[in-house]
Amino acid sequence: MSPPLSLVSRISLSILIFVHVSLASTPLVDFDRMGKVGLAGSFSGFSFLDNSSDISSSLDPSSSTLLSRASNGALSRIGSTNAGGNILAGCTLGDTFYFGGSFSSVGSTNANNVASYKPSSGSVSALGSNGPNGEVRAMYCDADAKKVWVGGSFSSPARSVAVWDVASSSWSAPPFGSLSGSNPEVSSITTNSSHSSLFFAGSFVTTFGDGSAINGTNNPNVPFSSGATPFSSSLVPVPLENAEVDGSPSTTESGFSDPHNILCPAGSDGPGNSWFARDGGKATVTVRKFSFLSASGVRIGNTFAEGRSTTGFSVTTIPDNTPRTLHYFDPQSGSNKTCTDPCPLLTDPSVPYQDFLFDSPVDITGFQLTLSEWNGAGPGLHLLQLLSSGAFASSIANDNGASCFAPNPSNTSQTGTWIEKDANTDIPGTVQAVLVSEVNVGTPSSQSPTFTWMPYVSASGDYDINLLVPGCTDFQDCNLRTSVKVTVFPGDGLNPVIKTVSQRNTDNAVVNIYSGPVVPSTPTFVATITMALADNPEGDGQNGKYEIVADRVQLVLKNANVTADAANGASNSTVGGGTHGFGFFEWPLSASSLSSSNGALPNSSITALDAAGFDLLNALGGTSSVLSTSAVVSAVAHHSSGTIYLAGNFKLSSGSANGASNIVAFKNGALSTLPDNGLNGPVSSLIVQDDQLFVGGQFTDTTSGSTSGALSGVALYDVKNNQWKAMEGGVNGAVSSLTIVQDALVVAGNFTAPLQAPNKPLTNSPSSFASWDIKAGSWSETSGLLMGNLTFVTGSTLEEDGEIMAGRISASYEFGASGFALLQNANDDDGIPKVTPLSLTLGSPGASPSSSSSMTSTSRRRSHVRRAAAAIIPRIGSFFKRQATTGASSLAPLPSTRPTTAPSILAGAFWTNSSSGKDVAILGGNFSFTGSSGESAQNLALYDLDTNTVRALPGNQVNGSVQTLLVDNNLLFVGGSFTIPGTNLVGFAIYDLASEAWDVTGVQSLQSGTSDGAADVVVRSVSLSPSQGGVVIVGGSFAKAGDVSCRAICAFDVQRKVWSALGSGIQGEVAAVAYAGNTRDIIIASGSLALADSTLTNVAMYTIANSTWSAVGNTDALPGPVTAVEVNNGNSSSIFAAGKSVDGSSSYLSFWNGVSWTSIGSSFASDTAVSQLIMVPLQNTHPANGIVEPDRMLMMSGSISDPSFGNASSVLFDGSQFIPYILSSSSSGTPGAVSSLVHSISQFSFNQRHFLATGVVILISIAIAAGVVFLLALIGILWTLFSRRDDKYNKFDPADADDDSSTNHRPTSLLEHINAATRNTILGTPNELYNSSAEKSASSAVGVGAAGEHDPFGPDASNYLRAETPSDAFVGMGGEDSSRPAHARYSFDGNGEGELPLEKGQEIEVLDDRDAAYVFFSFESLL
Repeated sequence: MSPPLSLVSRISLSILIFVHVSLASTPLVDFDRMGKVGLAGSFSGFSFLDNSSDISSSLDPSSSTLLSRASNGALSRIGSTNAGGNILAGCTLGDTFYFGGSFSSVGSTNANNVASYKPSSGSVSALGSNGPNGEVRAMYCDADAKKVWVGGSFSSPARSVAVWDVASSSWSAPPFGSLSGSNPEVSSITTNSSHSSLFFAGSFVTTFGDGSAINGTNNPNVPFSSGATPFSSSLVPVPLENAEVDGSPSTTESGFSDPHNILCPAGSDGPGNSWFARDGGKATVTVRKFSFLSASGVRIGNTFAEGRSTTGFSVTTIPDNTPRTLHYFDPQSGSNKTCTDPCPLLTDPSVPYQDFLFDSPVDITGFQLTLSEWNGAGPGLHLLQLLSSGAFASSIANDNGASCFAPNPSNTSQTGTWIEKDANTDIPGTVQAVLVSEVNVGTPSSQSPTFTWMPYVSASGDYDINLLVPGCTDFQDCNLRTSVKVTVFPGDGLNPVIKTVSQRNTDNAVVNIYSGPVVPSTPTFVATITMALADNPEGDGQNGKYEIVADRVQLVLKNANVTADAANGASNSTVGGGTHGFGFFEWPLSASSLSSSNGALPNSSITALDAAGFDLLNALGGTSSVLSTSAVVSAVAHHSSGTIYLAGNFKLSSGSANGASNIVAFKNGALSTLPDNGLNGPVSSLIVQDDQLFVGGQFTDTTSGSTSGALSGVALYDVKNNQWKAMEGGVNGAVSSLTIVQDALVVAGNFTAPLQAPNKPLTNSPSSFASWDIKAGSWSETSGLLMGNLTFVTGSTLEEDGEIMAGRISASYEFGASGFALLQNANDDDGIPKVTPLSLTLGSPGASPSSSSSMTSTSRRRSHVRRAAAAIIPRIGSFFKRQATTGASSLAPLPSTRPTTAPSILAGAFWTNSSSGKDVAILGGNFSFTGSSGESAQNLALYDLDTNTVRALPGNQVNGSVQTLLVDNNLLFVGGSFTIPGTNLVGFAIYDLASEAWDVTGVQSLQSGTSDGAADVVVRSVSLSPSQGGVVIVGGSFAKAGDVSCRAICAFDVQRKVWSALGSGIQGEVAAVAYAGNTRDIIIASGSLALADSTLTNVAMYTIANSTWSAVGNTDALPGPVTAVEVNNGNSSSIFAAGKSVDGSSSYLSFWNGVSWTSIGSSFASDTAVSQLIMVPLQNTHPANGIVEPDRMLMMSGSISDPSFGNASSVLFDGSQFIPYILSSSSSGTPGAVSSLVHSISQFSFNQRHFLATGVVILISIAIAAGVVFLLALIGILWTLFSRRDDKYNKFDPADADDDSSTNHRPTSLLEHINAATRNTILGTPNELYNSSAEKSASSAVGVGAAGEHDPFGPDASNYLRAETPSDAFVGMGGEDSSRPAHARYSFDGNGEGELPLEKGQEIEVLDDRDAAYVFFSFESLL
């Protein structure tokens, strides 16, 4: 906390003011009382700070931060790791979230790689002391067993997989032991669709079976070399005795000049068995077979004769002339390595040769070996062989030569008649001879011609056996083609496999006929593949004939580590003993613990889905191949149909899914490709919902580019329709993790925004985080601004409908908004205002940003900010820095600040379109955008709040920045530093919003007073004078307005379009203008000013009534020029001014109390820049003080830095303390700035309106109603008493005591008086009961006032005159002819007009007594 500042006022009563910073509860600003309110500035996101906001600590992007996100978008930081740490996985079990990665601590808790978090206590805890000793990449929480499964790259407590028992708080190895492989790693642990099994995926090898290896480490017919692997030494070399071999340049030395010597040397290194190149230079050995070859690599043996040896070489294949990347085993380091040019060749005589393998088997006609480095006189070799893909056999006998080191060549046999034909191959310019045989249609398979291949197999292993079938188009025999039955005998003890193959293919085809173990029983073993006519041949044949074709069979070695258990009858790798799988493993949760001395699992533990791992291993080239590559299965998803989807970083080179890239399906017991063979980049995450498979990773399209780049980072695979679908445009980066919460797919990774279409980002979306509405099929706008990249996200029951996420985050903000947002009062209990961001991507002028026409009301997100160093806080724009004013050389220039970083919104105004009734926000600043109609515009925009669209102002665009706006009726006044093409207007212009055109008629331009008259004209303030109708006050940096000399401030008559000076004028530059006085008839100008008599003052007061200027305070009262000023509700004795010292070394805020200026904010850092001061009303109150009333606060906006709270974009001042209120940031993470708070009501009230609860209001209403009734009754009683006060009472007559007509009382008069008193109040009609004439006429025979409607408040009988009996009364109301006799109870003198006198006791006849007030009667004595 900064030290208090003691400030002594210059008034008679000294006031000691202590100014300090508070992080108390956020004041509730009453935005709704200000009308429509907008926040404008230079920012991409902002947060409201409250007492729970952490503004004192920063988020270190070098560490990994764990965050929780609530359903309303609120982000809360759980903790951060040590620097360099990573959080990569997590899951929820009960009320605890478990997370893992690579770290040594989280916050203040020491935890190695795994930790837990309890929201109830907010604590992070380590899990035991013997947990994983390496990186954790996958986690699964088993709620039933109360266990946490952990996978990754570690060796303890078990290799790659460990289990945490929650009940016993202990670690253990998994029940299946460990996974094997070279640096095995588990990348994913998920469950199957029924939650009964766990799926493990990654880069590891599974081993099943307990048998021992048949062949040991090498082929027994191949001399052992530590430079070869069991896999490479099992590959049969291609016979090259008939190949063309050329070594150039070659030595002329006898015994070393023939390169044929090295193809299959008969003896040891020396003459006749080695080849030398010419001394002192590079050399090439070119081998051409001129026929189709399938090769996996080369075998090279060095020469050591005469001190020569080769140390570096490269290989290029023919005819594609492709330099090959080679993979080899380095016996010196014991590791697998990769090389291209040059590849190293060992010079160790104990290593007779080394095997170098291609990425995958390739079809070639030859190769060229370049020897580029050597020892001795020149390069040379002792051995050179081309390694096949495993084994082979051709139907042409001459092609089946004996391979080097092989005891016998491959062989063939046939029955029936076979003739030779030439077939084109897939290699241009080459042909391959094949055999064909015709057979009569209808011939049984048992009687058809047969052909048998017997390829020599040098070693046992898992093989793909392929049948090569030439296309029928080149042979022009498609009508003859049919299908054949192929029987494969893989070896002793293994059951034969029969498969039907169609030969009706138009193009050359490679058909897999067997995948599984091939087990030679002797060193001379050959596999047997027999072909005959199919049992049910396809096609009708031609001329009664079928034709069957015999070309070649090809054995592709996948795995050389097949054990003797394979002889127990296994027919393929899914059930045989000693079987290996890669990248996928299923473990039933109900299975018992297993153990094995050699790490292998018993065959009884194999599940049907484990075959996916077996097939993957075979399709990737076997164990040796996968261990020498970076292949990995990163994610698994199980569809309800039973199909498993496996994805990661791989490419399959054989089998049923040959060609699949990075994603593959396993269904019906076999791998199968997805459309277009998958995706063109690695996949990191999969998640399935119904028939939609969501895929995330680092890809942009399918392998064939079928979506034109629409699958960027994330894709949707439609399971039902078997097709890829774009998720609009994807995201503009890599995706690391996916999860589903409710009906939303949550995407996390290293990207900045989701894409509505390729290269069209969605606006106001937090970096690295996006939400896809699954039902709507579109991206949803998510609140907040997140900076950094996320490594994982998962749904969490800890936050209802929320997520837990982690990554390297530098900052996060509640709301994402590009320079502007609408503000309203909060609609919930947290008090954070409701924010509607501007849904528009702004760019720098001249750029072409994308736009969106949608606008979303955004809910609160808790901010997590870092306290930035003051040196990196951006300054508010160049709209303050201008030239010193001529004639006032002693004036300091306005503060020299850096330009506001574009894009920035610097000003705003609200306008209601009178013709359409639509509300529009008009925005000005330094920016460019693309409007809703696709138009490009800059610096001025119309934001339609009803249709949520943004468009440009029709007409010429503003060239330059707009710094102030004012709307008066349909006129828009624009001020700034700009010109408008086609006009002479500079810095100030008028736009007619109704006619949508610039109003240039009669408007004279502003001038600077320099030679060109226009340079450096800047208007910073345009305001409507409240006390002068139709007068606009313009302030800034200028000298003249047309021909009128009015430096820095001038008045503009809107109606007459005439400029006029204000009194004698002022000198200098105006930064801001405010108004004072009850009628706002005093203008307060601020900036760097002097009066006309050169009296220096940075705040000047102009009294409109007498047209005089005066200085506000002494000349030296303020430290320097003022950048912002505010008058407290028109009180000229309560003025606030902010600015910078003359030398720019400090910033200040000062208060004018009517007598003197007092500094109240001198602790601000020197780079603080205040762009606006405004008094804002509050919903609540603050403690009273002598500066600011309790119902309001002063809001400072700009870029504010203070040692006690770091930086803020808006700060509230309540008269005694500064409260950081808004923190903003640019898209790059640097602090943002707020330029202004825009409001539609120019003069709003600060008086607070307090409302009682509904229940209290009802109770009060009832009490008031009861009181009113009681009061009316009391008035009636008093009225009656007073009206009878002067009555004369007759003597008491006993004879009248029991008479109804007694004069002692009138039984119904009291009630009638009360009714009369209340009739006016309740019915709202004139009451004639208390009209004396009416009362008299009520007793008259004629009834002057005609009877009106029936009075509901009258008595049941007639008033004063009534029937003697109820029956008489009833009869009396029977009709006009009915009457009854009666006697007058009182005497009546009848002096009024139309009245007749009555005597007491006089007999009368009642004609009608149905009205309570009037009785019609007659009496004969008066007629």
